[in-house]
Amino acid sequence: MDTKESQKNNFSSILSRFHAGYFRISLSLCSQALLWKTLSDPSDDIHKIRNIFRMLPSAAFILLWSLALFSLISLSLLYLLRIFFHFDMVKREFLHHVGVNYLYAPWISWLMLLQATPFFKHEGVCFFILWWIFIVPILALDIKIYGQWITKGKRFLSGVANPTSQLSVIGNLVGARAAAEMGWNESALLLFAVGMSHYLVLFVTLYQRLPGSSSIPAMLRPVFFLFLAAPSMASLAWNSIHGKFDSSSKMLFFLSIFLFLSLVSRPALFKRSMRKFNVSWWAYSFPLTVMAMASTKYAQEMKNTASHILMLLLSALSVIVSLVLMIFTALNSTSLLPCDADESMHCISINQRTSIV
Repeated sequence: MDTKESQKNNFSSILSRFHAGYFRISLSLCSQALLWKTLSDPSDDIHKIRNIFRMLPSAAFILLWSLALFSLISLSLLYLLRIFFHFDMVKREFLHHVGVNYLYAPWISWLMLLQATPFFKHEGVCFFILWWIFIVPILALDIKIYGQWITKGKRFLSGVANPTSQLSVIGNLVGARAAAEMGWNESALLLFAVGMSHYLVLFVTLYQRLPGSSSIPAMLRPVFFLFLAAPSMASLAWNSIHGKFDSSSKMLFFLSIFLFLSLVSRPALFKRSMRKFNVSWWAYSFPLTVMAMASTKYAQEMKNTASHILMLLLSALSVIVSLVLMIFTALNSTSLLPCDADESMHCISINQRTSIV
């Protein structure tokens, strides 16, 4: 009897320390699956560097897609159990200036995995139904969060803006790209317009660093890499809508490259966050993978050696970072659910603004 009670308490403890920030793992794996699909897809690009990626075994892609699916299902089930058994904690997460943004992460992951699926066509009924299932929660969060930015005193954008706020923009852009691949260009334009209009305001707000804006603890500084993900995903979404990687897509891609160079030239910014393994490290992988995907479309458009070398470098960097993170996660599996003020909302009060998800 004591053993059963102990197991029950341990499981409850796991759920209490689990939070939406762990969907960083599924974001990374699902985006990796989509990158591998993008690299192996047939295209009119006959450059010899692109042909290297076409040699990737299809079994490896299926294995990666299956791993991403397994991780996403597992994380989703855990979060559903958290909602059922610890709804008060989920409510606090929703009211938290960082935690609420990661509520977009599972739906972004599902949409990216849907686009990477090898089992049915993007124009099919299954894709259409699943797209609606995954996009509705994003739209619901948009209405709630963007409405608060405009109307609610303590939740004005200038007071709550932080790098994770860009996940709301990314959610709309991923949905726009998926809609464009179905041939729903009007829906894609709607989502793209909503995402980009708020991105422009958010980008300026984050650059201004207003005194009332929410700060990010040192342990969460890897989320600064989300600055790369938004323009990269915007370039991919516009490419799918317009049917060509035109000047607008290129400008957005170049912006992501510039922001990437700006961040990697400041290693001291991330020094404290790298002292001890933390699930926030997974924040490095997803933006790099999205930028690598954008580079494949850029190389396909330019068809020159320089663009293909850039694609090769970014893709290799993305894969290496993801592999290293998987290894570190496996080696540190026992410390994935720490009870730390910077890592778990369970361990802090709702009014403590320096807490983190």
